[in-house]
Amino acid sequence: MADRSRALRLAERIKVLAASALAKVVKDPDLGFVTFTDARVTPDLMQARLFYTVFGSDEDKALTVAILRKNTGRLRGEIGKQLSIRMTPTLELILDDVPENADDLNDLLAEAKRRDGEVEKLAKGAKHAGDPDPYIQKPQED
Repeated sequence: MADRSRALRLAERIKVLAASALAKVVKDPDLGFVTFTDARVTPDLMQARLFYTVFGSDEDKALTVAILRKNTGRLRGEIGKQLSIRMTPTLELILDDVPENADDLNDLLAEAKRRDGEVEKLAKGAKHAGDPDPYIQKPQED
């Protein structure tokens, strides 16, 4: 069992090696613009999850995902040549949804800001529902 810090270092190394190996191994002209966003390695160093994003239309993404799945073994072999460990971890390529989720979140924040502006406009012209001084005042005795 390896320590957690070694797994983190290995994950970063795998991410860098995968990016450089992609152009070397995958010679398909239909491969879209791929960015590896994160890598996670299990503490026993046997499995690696490699997260990636693809820029382009949905068709480009689907085609790129199919190409990457087809070439996962070749990508793993190229990464294994560059690593200095006994066993190369198995690769699991996972399409990262973070950019799409971030866009959705930005849209929601913009909508909330717009609604806050509307509420602020309504609050500026609003009047209190009751008396200006809602507390019961006792008449002063002289």
